[in-house]
Amino acid sequence: MRVSRRALLSAPLLAAPGLAGFSTGVLAQGAGGEWPVRPVRVVVPFTPAGTTDVAARILAERLQAHFNQPFTVENRAGAGGNVGADFVTKAEPDGYTVLMQAISSGAINYTLYGSRMTYRPEDLAEVGLVTRVPNVIFVTNSLPVRSLRELVAYAKANPGRLNIGSSGAGTSLHVTGELLKMEAGIQLTHVPFRGAGPMLAEVIAGRVQVAVDNLPSAIGHLREGRLRALAVTTAARTPALPDCPTTAEEGLPGVEATAWFGIQAPARTPRPIVERLGAAIDAIVKEPATKARMADLGGMMPDLTPDGGTTPAAFTAFVRAETAKWGEVVRKSGATVE
Repeated sequence: MRVSRRALLSAPLLAAPGLAGFSTGVLAQGAGGEWPVRPVRVVVPFTPAGTTDVAARILAERLQAHFNQPFTVENRAGAGGNVGADFVTKAEPDGYTVLMQAISSGAINYTLYGSRMTYRPEDLAEVGLVTRVPNVIFVTNSLPVRSLRELVAYAKANPGRLNIGSSGAGTSLHVTGELLKMEAGIQLTHVPFRGAGPMLAEVIAGRVQVAVDNLPSAIGHLREGRLRALAVTTAARTPALPDCPTTAEEGLPGVEATAWFGIQAPARTPRPIVERLGAAIDAIVKEPATKARMADLGGMMPDLTPDGGTTPAAFTAFVRAETAKWGEVVRKSGATVE
């Protein structure tokens, strides 16, 4: 059975003691009065049902309960996340429009798109890292390979005959595919889609033979056997898919990538709002029910602070490091966008 967004969001979440310490009255002080006093829009720069969307909806549900105000998710997809991110940079910096940022539009694209980028890192303020997830390399069931080693051998014997799908140019999935091609010395034709949903449908149908996706959006298809997992791109196996080896186990240790998702706001958003929202996110990601829900999808804790949580300052340092790291990967791999 396909893991739908509705199913992912239907499991109950219980309020955790960590949230109890943040009363609305205390959080509402400063920044020109109470915040939030009206709905907050959470922009997702990708299509519905992908990992960014799923993580945003889990978080929005808890933020709504916490602040007693609606946190509504709005999908604005395009250009590897750049369209939605650019929209947020131009929004009123009042705390009522925030971005569920991803590794692509938050780190990779600055180098990959270069002068075509319509915003820069300084146009966004980091609020809190929500989760990190493995990427997973998988194939359509009709392809006669059952391991990453077999895929490499098949691709070398059939140069240029295989396509590799991703949810968009510039995503960590695209760059992971480029790393795979570079490290394994194989030819695969990149086919970018406008989100995970359309890409997964084409791989299931066999029109795209190989793909890389964030584990949460593909895990239902992998568990139910509609797609065949070959390897996860983290240093260790994930408990969410324990029988799937790592790329290192399959002889390609250089193909390592962990995707991440976090909240950013327009750069001039008042600091008290950034800190207040950041504190709520830190409490939410530590909730036992939230941790369990993310873990079941392959999601990991932020781990930016000693207790596994997140702060705006720690997230800022993290994003800077990721931007430098992936900029080097893009240059080394030769990844490009049309």
